[in-house]
Amino acid sequence: MADLKPRIEISFLETFICSAFAACFAELCTIPLDTAKVRLQLQRKIPTGDGESLPKYRGSLGTLSTIAREEGISGLWKGVIAGLHRQCIYGGLRIGLYEPVKTFLVGSDFIGDIPLYQKILAALLTGAIAIIVANPTDLVKVRLQSEGKLPAGVPRRYSGAVDAYFTIVKMEGVSALWTGLGPNIARNAIVNAAELASYDQIKETIMKIPGFRDSVLTHMLAGLAAGFFAVCIGSPIDVVKSRMMGDSTYRNTVDCFIKTMKTEGIMAFYKGFLPNFTRLGTWNVVMFLTLEQVKKVFLREVLYD
Repeated sequence: MADLKPRIEISFLETFICSAFAACFAELCTIPLDTAKVRLQLQRKIPTGDGESLPKYRGSLGTLSTIAREEGISGLWKGVIAGLHRQCIYGGLRIGLYEPVKTFLVGSDFIGDIPLYQKILAALLTGAIAIIVANPTDLVKVRLQSEGKLPAGVPRRYSGAVDAYFTIVKMEGVSALWTGLGPNIARNAIVNAAELASYDQIKETIMKIPGFRDSVLTHMLAGLAAGFFAVCIGSPIDVVKSRMMGDSTYRNTVDCFIKTMKTEGIMAFYKGFLPNFTRLGTWNVVMFLTLEQVKKVFLREVLYD
């Protein structure tokens, strides 16, 4: 009788549950930083009498302070319900599909370290698939986050996440829920590749260094690096996505890109970079730490020939 070899396994459904839980927990912890990022990205230059511009929001801490002062602490968690909807669907799918797609690309009989380009391709595909499904939740989240303090007597567009879904469908049509899908697919596919592939590769590299193992420190270092790569690569697309979802005056992705470049210059595409990195770096550390711990509940050893 042939010797049976042990293999650690976890099903797609179990991975989806772990991923959705970890993504939602990370979202709860970091959404104030995301709200600050969205406000900074949507902010335009406001001309004054002497020709200069006086931005309302200045830096991540200044933006957080302004929002809390004008709208209350709860203003920092605007869009949190839609954010949790998004992470449950998008986070669960993009991470849950990553390992199966990666295995499909290299073949189930592949032995050894999977090439980086295969990891990147797998993450690009899962990021694109996941956001096509989750785009309505992303749209509602950005719409709710973009509303600042309104003048007295001016009602808010939406009373909450559920009302936003119904109002958008009623006023703009079902297809409006997929507004900004083009840049959103590009952004999330690229950011997902930067996050998952870099985390996978960096974690694998760190564990080859003497003294390092599959530990909390390794997860933290790999998660922080994944967040940095994601922001550097995805920031311009993220700005265009936020503006298209927060402002319906743009005709399409190219129109938004050209108008932003023409009126504000190239640096407009890196607005909110620091809060974005602070948020994504923190988000990735919290998410991957949580994911790695929660997965241990479902991991099991299976014997095979």
